[in-house]
Amino acid sequence: MAYKILVVEDDATLLETLEYNLARQGYEVITAVNGRVALELARRQEPNLILLDVMLPELDGFEVCRILRQEISVP
Repeated sequence: MAYKILVVEDDATLLETLEYNLARQGYEVITAVNGRVALELARRQEPNLILLDVMLPELDGFEVCRILRQEISVP
């Protein structure tokens, strides 16, 4: 079973590059382009790791991190 990584990035080029390279290394990659979607996916998908951009639209990465740390245990 592959480790599941949630990548949260609003820059489409960077997001695509990260997704491609992580998938090539055998990881299951889930992506989100804003903080609200990231919260929903983290709660539903239970990733093993979250790569989180801090400068996001709607809800910044610091706020997403604060909320997630209260709700789930993910590095």
